Formats: sequence, C-alpha cells, structure tokens
Amino acid sequence: MKTTIYNKTGKEAGTLDLPKDIFEAKWNPDLVHQVSIAMDSNARTPIAHTKNRGDVRGGGKKPWRQKGTGQARHGSRRSPIWKGGGVTFGPINQRDYTTKINKKMRTKALFSLLSYKAKAGTILFVDSINLYTPKTSEAKNIINKLATIKGFEKLETKKKNAALFAFGTKNEVLDKSFRNISNISIDEMRNLNVSDILRYKYLIVTEPENTISFLKSKISKENKTVKKNKK
Repeated sequence: MKTTIYNKTGKEAGTLDLPKDIFEAKWNPDLVHQVSIAMDSNARTPIAHTKNRGDVRGGGKKPWRQKGTGQARHGSRRSPIWKGGGVTFGPINQRDYTTKINKKMRTKALFSLLSYKAKAGTILFVDSINLYTPKTSEAKNIINKLATIKGFEKLETKKKNAALFAFGTKNEVLDKSFRNISNISIDEMRNLNVSDILRYKYLIVTEPENTISFLKSKISKENKTVKKNKK
C-alpha cells in the first residue's frame, strides 16, 4: 500500500510503502472496543467516596429504649435510614478499576485501528515539523496549510478533537507551540494507543520512516515472545 508524504506547507514531498501487517490489517471492532474500554478503566482515578454506618460520627448510644415508647425500635443514629447516617452501597475511592490487557491484544487493536483510519483516509504523513522558537501562531499556520490537503479540510474548522499529532521524539518547542490549540493534541509516537486515536478524527504522523520502523519492532517482539513460549 502506497501513500503520499507531505511537508509542513501541505505540498507533496514523496511516497511511502506502508507494510501490510500494520496498515492493511483486518478490521476488528470488538477487539478495538475491548482494549479501549480497558485502557480507559486503567486510567480511571476513583474520586467519589461515601461513608458507611461504620465511618460516620455518633451513634454510640441507643436513641431510645427498646420498648414502651410507641416508636419503632432503633439501635443507632448511624443507620442508613436516619438523616446523617451512613450510606448503603455507596461509591468508595478504594475501588480498583484496572483491567488486564495482553500486549498482543493491545498491538493487534492498534494495527486494526490504524488500518481502518488509513483506509478511511484520515491518516496524514508529514516528513517533519520543526520550529525554532515556541510560537502558537506558527503552529496554527502549519495546521492551516495542512488543511488545504484534500480530505483534511476539517483539520482547521473542527471545534473539538480535530487531530492527534504523533511526533517521532519529544520536542519541547513543538509541545509549547501546539498545546494552546484546543482542538489539537500532541504526543510521541511511542505512546500512540487505541484510546487516544479513537478520540480524534485525524492522525498526523511525522517522520513516517522512523514511525514505521518503531511499529515493525512491535511485531518482531511479539514473534520472539511466541517462539519462547513454544520452546
């Protein structure tokens, strides 16, 4: 599968052969959904917390004697049916939402999603993006020029989750230049995952040769693991 590489001005800069294992994998929506839900669960930090009847204050003394008052019997003011009492089955911040994801599942889901977006024409390969000083205006100018490419017109107009920029390496100048643009997100290629890709319409990949080499290394690692398990 061949694709076009563009420069940061939106002009064609060459072509690239995409490996079939990565960009022509079978679409597996169930696996992508499973991995995405698991990753979101693993990133979840429990905040909501309620007190049960053993946590609230008071309740050491019986409200009134057991019999002879004409009222229903009660043993503690901390009971959930009393105002100010504990909460029954409420959320607690000690709950663990983590879900195990096998590396093979994670990799297959990533390749399946990359293939889907490549087929839909929502992955853009850019040879490189370099800025010498942090300037949001220059970053916006690059986005405007990339939006002139056919199929990527909404890159400039989409208000939310327009594109995820995957840079080859961490670059502080690029981070500071792009982070103030609300509909754009940036990350390193090595951190690319299913959950992030699903949130954005477009995926902009810089330094495509290095990116493909990195993705190929994931396949070689899997093959080595399979061979070890067979032995």
